[in-house]
Amino acid sequence: MNELIIELTEISPRDFFGLENANIDLLKKYFPKLKIVARGNKIKAYGDEEVLEEFDKRITMLLEQVAKYNKLDENVIERVLLSRTKDDYETPAGSGEVIVHGLSGKPIKAQTANQRKLVALMTKNDMVFAVGPAGTGKTYTGVALAVRALKDKAVKRIILTRPAVEAGENLGFLPGDLKEKLDPYMQPLYDALRDMIPAEKLASHIENGIIQIAPLAFMRGRTLDNAFVILDEAQNTTHAQMKMFLTRMGKNAKFMITGDPGQIDLPRRITSGLKEALLVLKDVKGVGMIHLDDKDVIRHRLVKEVIAAYKKIENVE
Repeated sequence: MNELIIELTEISPRDFFGLENANIDLLKKYFPKLKIVARGNKIKAYGDEEVLEEFDKRITMLLEQVAKYNKLDENVIERVLLSRTKDDYETPAGSGEVIVHGLSGKPIKAQTANQRKLVALMTKNDMVFAVGPAGTGKTYTGVALAVRALKDKAVKRIILTRPAVEAGENLGFLPGDLKEKLDPYMQPLYDALRDMIPAEKLASHIENGIIQIAPLAFMRGRTLDNAFVILDEAQNTTHAQMKMFLTRMGKNAKFMITGDPGQIDLPRRITSGLKEALLVLKDVKGVGMIHLDDKDVIRHRLVKEVIAAYKKIENVE
């Protein structure tokens, strides 16, 4: 009797096997001629070589489905097992606005016209500046694009960074070691990733350096190849920091810079590196720029009102 061993490395066995091994029971139903055993992070199958080859092919298709859509249930399994071609079971992308599928297969889309323009710009350019007020989805859309690029193997890693400058607060006054001091500044990036990548897989990617989240100061001296890199809260960079970051760009890299010029926390008399870069690079080929506004706000409806009210007193364009 022939044996096939499949090791699960990119998905939690618990998620793949299903509640009380329900998914494995379904596989047994469709492959009655095989003896299938699921234990630890391995699936072992015993039987005729021809049937094992078909079983291996279908498991591979299931793993590809989970990697792309973060979803595996009875309907998905049956679609894959009964399909003749990949087109028979692929989840349709609908209007084409789906960027990536989050937890439980939730489609994450560009929700506004400017967000769709941002997605298009990122496709055409290697460096894109996305500028706009809070709540316009700049960071979230950027992280979704980065996750898609990683899933599609267009890049080998995601690097998310931001300057550790926040509303006049000082890192020295925060408790804990360096990581504990910095994590609160990186929280929006963690939140976006948790919406799109299962917890165990995200932890593994971070541990293995496939996803890196670090303050901007840690980028100095690096060359960022084969990576999708997002600089968040870029309005709080100085001239030197922005120039340092932009010159880290390596081969096969995508750079996205997001920020809100209306929320600069730098000391007075220090020019925002973001504002300067928007002027200096506006005519450089391969650099895209998009300005989102209060019409793109997708948080609570009051956020639009807050932005509008503050615009009146701050005279922010």
